[in-house]
Amino acid sequence: MRLRIAAAVAIGVILVGILAWPLAAPPDLLDAVRAGSIDFTGKATLLILVILAGFIAYFVSWPYGREIGVLAAPSGLALWAGRSGSMANLIQLNPTLAQRQVLFASLKGEAIFWLLIVAAGFAGVLAAQKIISNPPEADPAEEQDKPNSKLNTHLNAAIALVGSVPISQFFIGIFAQDVRIPDSRLGSVMGQPAIGQLIFAVLVSFGLVAFAAKAFLNVSYIWPSIASSLVTALGITLYAKQNILEHLVESWPAVFFPHAVISILPIQMVAFGTLGSIAGYWLAIRYNYWRKSEI
Repeated sequence: MRLRIAAAVAIGVILVGILAWPLAAPPDLLDAVRAGSIDFTGKATLLILVILAGFIAYFVSWPYGREIGVLAAPSGLALWAGRSGSMANLIQLNPTLAQRQVLFASLKGEAIFWLLIVAAGFAGVLAAQKIISNPPEADPAEEQDKPNSKLNTHLNAAIALVGSVPISQFFIGIFAQDVRIPDSRLGSVMGQPAIGQLIFAVLVSFGLVAFAAKAFLNVSYIWPSIASSLVTALGITLYAKQNILEHLVESWPAVFFPHAVISILPIQMVAFGTLGSIAGYWLAIRYNYWRKSEI
């Protein structure tokens, strides 16, 4: 199983993280990876490579392609996210209030693009599954009691989606730490966390959310993964208001933020949020299986 997981991740890293990197590589190594920096041809090429990564990952992780192949796309994006410059670098390039307002407005919807790229990788997995006339049965440990009705299924999914956004933001605020300095108006401001700290924070936060969503609502990792594209928008809405930005421009260097959630780039939030969601989901399945076997 570990070899299958490693193979699926490697496919995503090679096809997306390495081969497609020139499509999004910023001219300066300190610049952040942005969706807007990829032209139409580049986006189309990226889409093809991501679908291909999911398609191939399905077969290299056989007979658990449906479960493991979905790791390919977010793993490739995760390499981009790790190589990207930070949010602080973007702020330094947009020092004035007007520039920062335009920057945060553009970041609000950018996570949707990265979510669509991840979804394209999932589509590649589904396409590969369609080719197999009789795909193997799912892992028995995954089989759980289904909700009593479609209404309950939809309600649980809605609760998971809506609840994942503020809960993951709460955990990110706990786990994404750097130097914190008191501020008379904002309470405190925090420095730009290191990339390793951000990866840890997003992975663990969405892992906890997906674990709870599966354990208590019996829903897929899909909903916390979708929520990863909404956390940035909520954080900007709450912590990038005009009066807050004015105060930051006047009083603090560009490397300080009112909350950790807006120190994370959309690509970082979606890539690591999706990986964390998948991991948390399967941990919940294994936990439930272990608990039932112990009874």
